[in-house]
Amino acid sequence: MPPRPHRTPRRTEALTRERIIDTAVELLDTAGESGLTFRALTQRLNTGPGAIYWHVANKTELLDAATDTVITTALTTHPTHTPTTPHDHIHTTALSLYHAIDHHPWLATQLATQLSRNPAQPVTPRIYESIGQQVQALGIPQNTWFTATSALVHYILGAAGQNATNATHARTRTPHTTRTEFLDTTSTAWQQLDPDTYPFTRAIADQLRHHDDQTEFLAGITLILTGITTLHPPTG
Repeated sequence: MPPRPHRTPRRTEALTRERIIDTAVELLDTAGESGLTFRALTQRLNTGPGAIYWHVANKTELLDAATDTVITTALTTHPTHTPTTPHDHIHTTALSLYHAIDHHPWLATQLATQLSRNPAQPVTPRIYESIGQQVQALGIPQNTWFTATSALVHYILGAAGQNATNATHARTRTPHTTRTEFLDTTSTAWQQLDPDTYPFTRAIADQLRHHDDQTEFLAGITLILTGITTLHPPTG
């Protein structure tokens, strides 16, 4: 009996744009931007490159779509508690973005790229809308909305991005060093700086040793909101 011809495995799922983007996010999470190639996608999806190009024109479009997917999920995920005030809403949204950037280390770079390269893409308006509606709800004058919202957006993305970068460097540079050990070493180094040149840095060294990243992040949001409503009292 002649041997049966070899057959390629059948695809049990239809190839859709959504499936391609979800697989791209998985690749980005595990291999970073350099690991996201159309060759890797074809292997993961068990398909040919032509089928992928039918849905996505190039890597830039794929990165933009992956970024938009993650951000949309972060902004539409229901919190464990229901926010009741604009301040609560802003804190909740900020924390959702913080966790998204923390869980997807590639996201911070893509957000910075999209905000500078093409802010008309859906991601930037989506973030501005989610924060800006709550800034508007604070009751501050309309001519301050853009500045106030921009301050919050840049702080959220910048601080969350820096936190994600720190976490990535901690895993790659000091794989056997815990966060506590790293902070303790840094704090000790700060305390040993020249007291005449670095009096402030020495003074806060112990606070660095015991700080919590998420708590400090949310405290920054509170400081900005306090400044906004102090400089621009709600008009009712």
